[in-house]
Amino acid sequence: MKYGWVLLLCFLLFPGCGENESATKVDLSKKEQVALKEEADVVTYAYLPQYSHTVSHTRHHALIQYLRKVTSLNIKQIFPDTFDEHMKMVGQKKIDISFSNPVVYVKIAHQYGAEAFARIVEMDGKDSFRGQIICRTDNSFIQTISDCRHKRWIAVDSTSAGGYLFPLGHFMDHGITKLDFKEIAFAPGPGGKQEKVVLSVYAGKYDIGTIREGTLEVVSGRINVNKIKIVSMTDPYPGWVYAARKNLDKKIVEKLKQALGKLDFNIKSHREILEAADFIKVISSSDSDFDSVRQLAARVDISLDE
Repeated sequence: MKYGWVLLLCFLLFPGCGENESATKVDLSKKEQVALKEEADVVTYAYLPQYSHTVSHTRHHALIQYLRKVTSLNIKQIFPDTFDEHMKMVGQKKIDISFSNPVVYVKIAHQYGAEAFARIVEMDGKDSFRGQIICRTDNSFIQTISDCRHKRWIAVDSTSAGGYLFPLGHFMDHGITKLDFKEIAFAPGPGGKQEKVVLSVYAGKYDIGTIREGTLEVVSGRINVNKIKIVSMTDPYPGWVYAARKNLDKKIVEKLKQALGKLDFNIKSHREILEAADFIKVISSSDSDFDSVRQLAARVDISLDE
């Protein structure tokens, strides 16, 4: 009997649609745009998505906090999904400060008038870096760069420096052209392309891959990197570069340049910022520092207009 009272109470407390009551219809096809209020005086900062967005954030979060404090600028890190999107956003003035590889830099300088003002010194103390050609350690068919002919090659992106342009020039220096490969593919999807190249080679989907030096350390927690070997290394080229979009206030650029230049590896708080970002210091730079990259692009027939 007590269960009957419970049921009656439920009906009284939670009434549904009655027998003669019509249900309310909701038209899901009608949408309303909600305008988000944009903050004033935001300076947008973007790290070219060579790695996943998580890596990009982890590497540069402390650096951005430092820059905000030292310059008093309202700097916000944003995350383009692809190399192409990064470049277009510079042209659209959606990215004020671009941190990119030298190939992307010479393209945004050529197409959109971006201007280099600083570049990094790698953790090995060099202001340049190289590309690496990798394969599985147990691939007995590939021992030298000459063995890469007629193989399936996965590269990072058509605008990747260490992951495509530098290796392409390296192959050509050894008499190997694009026509000599069975296949050339680029890592799919947004972000994390360097990692995807390593994982594709590791899984045996491609015979060889091309990455920038330092990438194997990034994926060391996900795979056994001892199963990956470096077949060959490219010549070094100028390192990653900070560039300001066209017509960005020069006072903003100068503040950022001065703040980046003050980072000192011998100061503990600075060292923590630099180690997270994976470089040892930032030095002044100008557009002419990247002429060797332009010359390489011309030699391997890569257009700066695309």
